[in-house]
Amino acid sequence: MTEAVPLPFCCGIYIGRFQPPHRAHLLVMQEALTQVQTLLICVGSAGAARSAKNPFTAQERISIIRAMLAEAGVDLGRVQFTALPDHPYDEARWLASVRRAALDLCPTGQPALIGHIKDDSSYYLRSFPEWPFLPTHVESPLSATDVRRALFEDDLGRVSGMVTPAVQTWLTQWRGQPEFARLAAEYAALRGVSPDVQLGVYGAVLRGHQVLLARETGPVGQGLLRLPGGPLRPGLSLRGSLSADLAALATLPGTETALAAAALTVYDAPGRSPAGREVAHVYRVPLAAGADEAGEPWFNLPDILTRPELFWADHHAILEAQAAGGAA
Repeated sequence: MTEAVPLPFCCGIYIGRFQPPHRAHLLVMQEALTQVQTLLICVGSAGAARSAKNPFTAQERISIIRAMLAEAGVDLGRVQFTALPDHPYDEARWLASVRRAALDLCPTGQPALIGHIKDDSSYYLRSFPEWPFLPTHVESPLSATDVRRALFEDDLGRVSGMVTPAVQTWLTQWRGQPEFARLAAEYAALRGVSPDVQLGVYGAVLRGHQVLLARETGPVGQGLLRLPGGPLRPGLSLRGSLSADLAALATLPGTETALAAAALTVYDAPGRSPAGREVAHVYRVPLAAGADEAGEPWFNLPDILTRPELFWADHHAILEAQAAGGAA
């Protein structure tokens, strides 16, 4: 009997959003398993609210990938998964979560990082210099963005050409769910978004262990929680615009004094807002602690920080940073 040849690496790390997984993702996974004993698939953007860009939860994507791999005859005992929340304003925290997942899988060996450096979105592949890098030889024009576009535009013929039959079956069933109709409407609304850069101004209004929050009223992410504020009002300064928005939301004694001394942080990640290019100016507005108010617009800060899936855009990440002291 021929003995099995040991593979070069105990484990491999493959990071992606897989929104949704497509045929090229499968090829990369199959190629990786020819070089590593166990493949850890890190599913990013975990815990985020559903959106046209992130329509599937981390657990849904894990389920889809497992079905795709099983269909291809891959031994699922050699594949593990971890869900990675985004930390767009705390990269050290995100990197630590990847390293922690790798250590759990391969405590005595050295993991290898798998991927393809194609553009600036692949910057993270250079963030683990201590790990060997295994560049994939898979070359494909496939993009999850194109799959989502075809899905929301009812071009099912294009979808079937980009994903495997198992993924196609899952997506077809998902199209019958209420989430699909809502996100398809959101996708349609986004097609009319202006490409111009917008200025937004928001407040992290903190009072004791409570935070003031509003709900998104636009067609993109309607009903999700967000920091109070919005687009810069014509004819007003940043502070003046936020003051007007806060006054329309709640009666807040001491706000003007607190806002005059509030620290300002700018959040300008290009893809931070699903509703177009917006540079957000966020004031940290600590108010004197008073009696707790039950119900909206006041929320218990420790509790709401555990619910990123309830927030619009990156407002949960911004609130995390502001609650910790305001640094981006």
